[in-house]
Amino acid sequence: YMVLEEAANALAEAQQFEGFNRLSAFVIHDLKNLIAQLSLVTSNAARHKHNPAFVDDVIVTIENSVGKMNRLMLQLKSAGMNEKRQAVDIVSVVKEVINEKQRQLPKPRLLNLLTNSVPLKAETERLSAIIGHIIQNAQDATPDNGSIDVLIEESNNYLQLTVRDNGSGMDESFIQKRLFKPFDTTKGLTGMGIGAYESREFIQSMNGEIQVQSELGKGTDFVIRIPLDSAQFRHGEELG
Repeated sequence: YMVLEEAANALAEAQQFEGFNRLSAFVIHDLKNLIAQLSLVTSNAARHKHNPAFVDDVIVTIENSVGKMNRLMLQLKSAGMNEKRQAVDIVSVVKEVINEKQRQLPKPRLLNLLTNSVPLKAETERLSAIIGHIIQNAQDATPDNGSIDVLIEESNNYLQLTVRDNGSGMDESFIQKRLFKPFDTTKGLTGMGIGAYESREFIQSMNGEIQVQSELGKGTDFVIRIPLDSAQFRHGEELG
């Protein structure tokens, strides 16, 4: 009996540690984004401090950063507790992420093929972080004069979100053997945070999947597919 109890305790501790590690990945990702945004502000402050439009943008950036840091503190205090899933307006989430990524070239472009709101429940902050991670990877792999398209569509009762770039691409061996390996990265310490593995684990927790199609020298399609459950919402209810 004692052996079983010790094994159960060890398993519980391992699960708690895994949950904290997963949370840490999302926190590091968000901190990296906040640092990048604030660093951009400080690097341009001396040159544009007398420009009213720049000052207005700084105020908005700082307000958003404070809000995100407060949410990060709440996440850390909860010690890895799951964020509550709620109704998500996926178009608004993607637009917000794309707006944050406009400061880096190539600027992503949204192609919204949805004709109506779709019934989707998700942990908004984490879903936003994953979409941001995939777009950031596309930007890192694509020259400034390249293109990144973010497509949102409904396909066979699935929400399908595709991030398509015409960057350096990946070979099949890398996709199969390294892309989804935990803690593996080609970026050194700067790659810490959310990776493809954490992204796939989160999407799979929603009964979804991530598909990757890529060719060296031609670009990559990252496709997120999440099942829709219209029973979660009353007919005609708008997502807010």
